[in-house]
Amino acid sequence: MPGGSPAARHGYRNITRALSSRNYRIYAGGNFVSLCGTWLQRIAVGWLAWQLTRSGTWLGLVAFADLFPTVILSPFAGTLADRHNRLTVIKTTQCFAMAQATALAVMTYADVMTIGWLLALSLMMGIVNAINQPARLALIPNLVERPNLAAAVALNSTIFNAARFLGPAVAGVVIAHGSIALAFAVNAASYVAFMVALQRVRLVGSESQLSGRRNFLQESLDGYVYAVRHPGIGPMIVLLTATSIGSRAYIELLPGFADAVFGRGAEALAWLTATTGLGAMVGGLLMASRGAPAGLTRVVIANLLLMSLALLAFTATTSFWIALPCLFVAGFSLVINGIGGQTLVQNAVDGTMRGRVMSLYGMIFRGGPALGALIMGSLSAQFGLRLPVACGALLCAGFWLWARLRRERIAAALETPG
Repeated sequence: MPGGSPAARHGYRNITRALSSRNYRIYAGGNFVSLCGTWLQRIAVGWLAWQLTRSGTWLGLVAFADLFPTVILSPFAGTLADRHNRLTVIKTTQCFAMAQATALAVMTYADVMTIGWLLALSLMMGIVNAINQPARLALIPNLVERPNLAAAVALNSTIFNAARFLGPAVAGVVIAHGSIALAFAVNAASYVAFMVALQRVRLVGSESQLSGRRNFLQESLDGYVYAVRHPGIGPMIVLLTATSIGSRAYIELLPGFADAVFGRGAEALAWLTATTGLGAMVGGLLMASRGAPAGLTRVVIANLLLMSLALLAFTATTSFWIALPCLFVAGFSLVINGIGGQTLVQNAVDGTMRGRVMSLYGMIFRGGPALGALIMGSLSAQFGLRLPVACGALLCAGFWLWARLRRERIAAALETPG
């Protein structure tokens, strides 16, 4: 990279090393297209739920149905990812996801969609994602060499958040100038690109697979016990749980903020979600250029406080144009916290436990916002949307202090390879 600081050149080399892998490059391209469709659909589902009910409680219930199955199924999905070919697991779940998006498109176009059907189809997608996510998280070490793992994990999250920025922007245009049914149809088509990419990927990394001879439930439990007892992974799991419940849930409630707080429509919802995604994308690129995990624990803990302050500012204003920069900062800190936590866990975990431990991470990543959205959505009926989100931010600030007092001990256990 010509010019620039040594740190910038070092960061650029980290990113290009991860992308130098043919397998990771193909996977990342197909994944990006599919994730753009996924975020487009999430906006459409949220807006349709709001149109059908005008209820924060229903927004929380739909989000809960989509996200909470991970809590129930993750233990089994993690063991599945450790026992079987992870690519095969991902391909199978993507077929079911495409079928779900097609059903949403057809039923919405035919004007037979009800909030009950939307809830049921969201639950179906939640089950698919619960099985899919551990395999996707555990697949990354099979696509790149270990020295490039931290950059690949960060790039993976950057791709997710770039899609979070682009998908809602497209959703705003598609819903406003086309229809909600068209948004679902576009998502169904996006899975084709990912399926083609998966067909071309060849796994290069090698980690021991479970033999499948032991009891399935016992193997799942072994992975969770390992994670909880680990001196670094255990505290990081606690921290990520608090963050997921207290902070991430606000994203599921943005349809209500767009309409009830800021008095705007679907395009404003797209702005709010895309701004969060833009901040997350910037944070993800910063993390992708960072390289080795040394000092990463300090960064993760510091950004938990920054995220809490940004959300408190967001809930304190009724100005749409002040809210946007608050969400940019929240998205930036949220993704640094998430990428940093996942990178540290991936760095420290024993390879034979990776699928099961990453299923626990995935359970928290999806189940936490589901529980938070359900609680905050229910409370919004009595207290409005802003107070419950502010309380969640204060909860995270309390856990920031808890983690800050234990930072050195956690860092020593996480920043050394497992």
